[in-house]
Amino acid sequence: MSRIRSVATSALAVNRRTVLAATGAAAVSAGVGYALRPTDSQAATTTPATGTAAEAPVAQSRRAPAAAPLAPYTRGTTVATVAAPRTSSGFRRLGDGPGWARVVRGDLAAAKSGRAGRRTALAAFVQLTDMHIIDAQHPMRLEYLRSTDVHAWRPQEALTVHGAIALVERINALRGAPVTGAPLHFAMTTGDNTDNNARTELEWFLTVMSGGRISPNSGDPRHYEGVMNSGIKQYWQPDTTVRDADKQRGFPHLDGFLAAAIRELNSPGLNLPWYSTVGNHDAMPLGCYGSHADPWLTEYAMGGRKLMSLPAAEAKKLQDAIKTAKDPKGAGFRELLKAHARDMRSVTPDEARAPYTPTEYLKAHLDPAHRGLGPVGHGYSTANLDAGTQYYSFRIADDVIGISLDTTDAGGHYEGSVGTAQLKWLEKTLKDNKDSYAVVFSHHTSKSMDNTRPDPARPGERRHSGAEVVSLLSRQRNVLAWVNGHIHRNDITAHSGTGGGHGFWEISTASHVDYPQLARVIELVDNKDGTLSLFTTCVESSAPHRTDFADLSQTGLAALYRELSFNAPGAGTTLGGSARDRNTELVLKKA
Repeated sequence: MSRIRSVATSALAVNRRTVLAATGAAAVSAGVGYALRPTDSQAATTTPATGTAAEAPVAQSRRAPAAAPLAPYTRGTTVATVAAPRTSSGFRRLGDGPGWARVVRGDLAAAKSGRAGRRTALAAFVQLTDMHIIDAQHPMRLEYLRSTDVHAWRPQEALTVHGAIALVERINALRGAPVTGAPLHFAMTTGDNTDNNARTELEWFLTVMSGGRISPNSGDPRHYEGVMNSGIKQYWQPDTTVRDADKQRGFPHLDGFLAAAIRELNSPGLNLPWYSTVGNHDAMPLGCYGSHADPWLTEYAMGGRKLMSLPAAEAKKLQDAIKTAKDPKGAGFRELLKAHARDMRSVTPDEARAPYTPTEYLKAHLDPAHRGLGPVGHGYSTANLDAGTQYYSFRIADDVIGISLDTTDAGGHYEGSVGTAQLKWLEKTLKDNKDSYAVVFSHHTSKSMDNTRPDPARPGERRHSGAEVVSLLSRQRNVLAWVNGHIHRNDITAHSGTGGGHGFWEISTASHVDYPQLARVIELVDNKDGTLSLFTTCVESSAPHRTDFADLSQTGLAALYRELSFNAPGAGTTLGGSARDRNTELVLKKA
C-alpha cells in the first residue's frame, strides 16, 4: 500500500496511528481537540448501492486507558495458560493447564526468516463473539427441547452476564498485544450479543460493554422463576436435593445459587472503544423467527405463562421445523404454545422481555447511556437509522479500514446471507479504499451463509450466499481478513486470491457461551519483506480456572460459569479447534 508510513520505536516499528490511537483519548478529554480516527464510522445514508456515506459523531472519552508498553504481553492469554481438567470422571473440575503454542501458517505465502526483527505493527484489536447474554427466565426460551436434544439447554445459562463481565475484565487487563506489544485499538463484537432478541438482554449486553450496574433478572424482582427451580428432573436443580439428571452426572447441590445468580453486579465497561456487529439472535426471536414474526409471540414473551416441559416427540417436531425453516413466521410455534397452555407455569409478567426491532437495536446503541469509551453508536449512526441498514465502515488506522456487515436474513432462519444493495456497497467501499488494507467483520461464516430467503422489507431484492462474498473478497488486493463467529468454534480458513487478488484469511472464533469460552486478539503487521502477518491469540475471561462451590460472589460465579460449560451434557469437545485454528501467525502477500 502506497500510504503506509511508520516510525521506529526501539526494536519494533509502530504505525503512526497505532501510537495516536493509544494516546488520543487522553488528548481529546484534555481539550487538545484531536479526533480519534477509530471512532469514525460510515453508513449509507441513501441506497446502500450508491456508496453514499456520512460521518458518525466522534465519541468523547470518559475514561482514558493507560498507554500500553511496546513489548509482547502474553499474561492472561492462552499462550501462557489454558483451563484444563484436573479430574477425570464425573463432574470434572478445572485448573491451570499448559498454554497453546503458536502455529505459523503459510497457506497463502511463505514465512521469511528474520521477519520478527523487521516487522511493523499496523493495528491490533480484540474480537468478542457469540456472548449470548441470556434472560434465563424468559417465557420464549426453548429449554424443553432438551427432552429430544441434550444441547438445547445449558446448565450455565443463568450466568452469562457474570461470564461476559469477566471477559471485559480480562480485556481491560491486557497491557498490549501478545506478539507486538502494540496498543489495542478497539474491540469488535461479531454478533449474537443477545440470545433471544429480548430488551432485557440488550440492556444487559450494552451495560456489560459500556459499564454500570446490572441485575440479571426479569419478572419477579425478588425471586428466580425458571426451569432451575421447577422441580423438573431434566434440568439441574441447584438449590434443592432433587436427584435431577444433571446431579446424577455429578453436578453439585449449591444452596443459594439462584439468589446469587440474579443478584446485582457491576461491569467496569471496556477500557477500549468498541464496535458492534449484528447476529441472528440479535435480529430475530429465538434467532430464527423473522422480523415479521407472529405478533402473538410478543404478547407471550411479556406475559405470565411459561412452558417448561414438552414430550420428546413434539420437541423433535419443533426442532426439525426450526432447522429446516418451515415456520419462519412462528405460526406453528404459536399453535404449539396454545395447545400446551394448561401445562405452563405461572410467572411474573414483564414488558421488558419484549422483542426489540432493528430500529430499537440501533437506537439503543446510540443512547448516550451506553456510550462507554465510544464511538457514538459503536459503529452505527443516524445514517443507519435513516437508511434502515445495520452495516457500516470505519477507519481503524491510517492504512487499515474495518467493514461491518449485516449477514442476518430478516426472512427467517438462523443461517445468513446479504442483499444485493449491501453486496454492491461492500464492493464499492473496498474499491474506494483501495489504498488501505481492509478487515471485514460479520456474524456468519462463509459456509453458514446459505439462506437466501427474501427479506420481507425488500421482497424484490436478491439475497447472496457466503460463496459469493468469498468470490468478491478474493478478487480484491487489499482484503486481509474476514473475521466472524456463529459456529461457536475456532476455525481459520485460507481463501486464495482470484483475478488479481492476493487472498485473505477467514478467522472464525469460538463463542463465549459454550466451552472453551474464548475471545481473540488479532494483530496486523507488515513484515517488510513483501509479506504481511496476522497474529491471532485466544484469551479466556479473568475468572480463575479453579472454582470453589462455596464462593457465590461475582468472581466465583464467573469461574463456575466456565466449569459448568465444560461439564454441560453434550458439550462439544472440538469447539476450541485444532492448533492451526487458535494461536497462529497467518502469512499473506503484501499488495
